[in-house]
Amino acid sequence: MIIFDRLLVGGIRFALDKLAQAVETELNDDDALREQLLAAQMQLELGQITDEEFAALEDEILPRLREIQLRRRGAAAGPPSLGGDQRISGVEIDFGGDEDSRG
Repeated sequence: MIIFDRLLVGGIRFALDKLAQAVETELNDDDALREQLLAAQMQLELGQITDEEFAALEDEILPRLREIQLRRRGAAAGPPSLGGDQRISGVEIDFGGDEDSRG
């Protein structure tokens, strides 16, 4: 039963890790936003959308692009105490000796 529980927890953890990676990739994907902006520019030039519609799309896309760039700059700098690729994944505590050492 313990092996089954470990396999189940391991499988769920694997799936959640993959989901987190996919979300992070989507949050940091500026290529899709740039393609949307380029497509909007092409539609504007072809007369398929108005200047106001283009401005509305641009007002939506540009702040998201700036946010991604800022996030990348922040990630490149990393937390000052940990540095680039390091992260805290757990803490191990060991209580050696008696619970009450006051005697």
